[in-house]
Amino acid sequence: MAALIVVIDGQEIEHGLIQGQTLIGRHPDCGLVVSQPSVSGRHAAIHEEGGDFWLEDVGSRNGTFVNQKRIEGRVKLRHDDALRFGDAVARFHDPAAVPAAPVLPPSPKPAKSVQATLELSPGQVDIDEAGEANITEKVGLIGRFGGLDVNPEAKLKAVLEISKNLAGTVDLNTLLPKILDTLFTIFRYADRGCILLKDESTGKMVPRAMRHRRQNEDSTVRLSRTIVDKVLAEKTGILSADASMDAAFGGSQSITDINIRSMMCVPLLGLDDDVLGILSIDSQNTLGQFSRDDLDILMTVAGQAALSYENARLVQVYAEKQKQDAELDIAKTVQRGLLPTTMPKVEGYQFFASYDSARAVGGDIYDWYDLPDGKICLSFGDVAGKGVPGALIMSRMDSCVQSTLRHVHDVVEAIGAINDHMCDSGVEGRFVTYVLCIVDTKNHEVVLANAGHMPPIIRRANGTIERFDEELSGPPICVVDGYPYEAQSCQLEPGDLILMYTDGVDEAMNPDGELYGIDRVLEVVKQGPADAEQLGKRLLADVRRHARGYPQSDDITIMTFGRSV
Repeated sequence: MAALIVVIDGQEIEHGLIQGQTLIGRHPDCGLVVSQPSVSGRHAAIHEEGGDFWLEDVGSRNGTFVNQKRIEGRVKLRHDDALRFGDAVARFHDPAAVPAAPVLPPSPKPAKSVQATLELSPGQVDIDEAGEANITEKVGLIGRFGGLDVNPEAKLKAVLEISKNLAGTVDLNTLLPKILDTLFTIFRYADRGCILLKDESTGKMVPRAMRHRRQNEDSTVRLSRTIVDKVLAEKTGILSADASMDAAFGGSQSITDINIRSMMCVPLLGLDDDVLGILSIDSQNTLGQFSRDDLDILMTVAGQAALSYENARLVQVYAEKQKQDAELDIAKTVQRGLLPTTMPKVEGYQFFASYDSARAVGGDIYDWYDLPDGKICLSFGDVAGKGVPGALIMSRMDSCVQSTLRHVHDVVEAIGAINDHMCDSGVEGRFVTYVLCIVDTKNHEVVLANAGHMPPIIRRANGTIERFDEELSGPPICVVDGYPYEAQSCQLEPGDLILMYTDGVDEAMNPDGELYGIDRVLEVVKQGPADAEQLGKRLLADVRRHARGYPQSDDITIMTFGRSV
């Protein structure tokens, strides 16, 4: 006699099939009553016609399945076909029929595939906004690994299992699927699982890995918004066991549609106990309802998983830092290559320059160019900004100065062309304080134009100090397009020196918060030697002495030149 064998609470109950029609559902009038909330009142019907049995869905909410495929219309049943009405599983038994290849009811099996990705397609993880979540158990935060005194043997075994499986894994793309793999080993009845991590830029939870045990079933992982919010806010592990049967979920369509028999959701806590994300697994197996002990174990496993994730993330950050450091070393070498390795050697004159960036690369600029008739052009400036942004503007400025001075040898005309070109290709908020200077070594005259930089200091042979007129200084380069800069000039006598410096000198700070200051710069220049190189080195040494090892906040560049005694 043909029969339908229904699995209820782990027991197989056989229902004989009569001739004609057998109605299946929760309603008491049905010929075969299945008291499961996911089963509709009148769910499906089996028709006997000439010894054959046909199954059809009669308008159920959660569908009727034969061998894991949802049916449309009538389907002929064969011996050992696996049936599912909502969550209720059954098997069609017809000993008189020629047996086909047996298909067993769903049962926990070792996972055969992993579906994990860093950018999940829409629908793979769905957070249900409707209804109130049914929470049957909660485990509060008791340290990173939960209460280890509760069921310690099972927890130790689980921690050892996940530690063994995750050992040596530092690639986040590999680590997250491995965590879910291990959970499916520890929790044999788990059907689906997912890991959501917090996006640091938006603060939102983003699906980063998911897993499902059976290929032919709906792989979408659905989470209750209420549960997710509670896990994040309270750092609490939550168990919802057979939630669809609980009266607290009455009238909520979402829980019936979700088809969750049992689910657990726990937080992943970082080293500072901030929530990195959440980990969720669920079971649709009638026999596989999770328990409070399972939730305790999952909280413990989540602690180890979060620790492994943090370690992998730190390793990744370190690797990225090493890569960036290597790239900055290359950039430092390139930038140093843009600066002159030697200064001009002209009889009767001295030239010196030093450059010390606050970071691997900096934004200060200096250079020199030979011009006709014994003239030397000196280029000196300070880009607004340090590090990589300053270095990029500095390289652009250097290129612009070089191309301009190939054709223009007048100070005012040259600095105007440089300013116009930099304004055309400038970056908003980035400017350069700059001095362009031409030294006539035959007539001993210095002519310069100042674009917003500190006025160069003149130290005369008798020790008196003068400064170029700050009133004749124009705006920095890349601020006002087409600005008419003015030239300033002075005569150099034997023993006269001129000093140019960037604000890393006078704004150098010591541990007490005291700035070096312009007055101290003037004092060192006044009391310093009459040799350009010795004076530049003495000023730099005095700045270092003032700072007393305090990290410099800006690039320090010094240029000195003048007539020999």
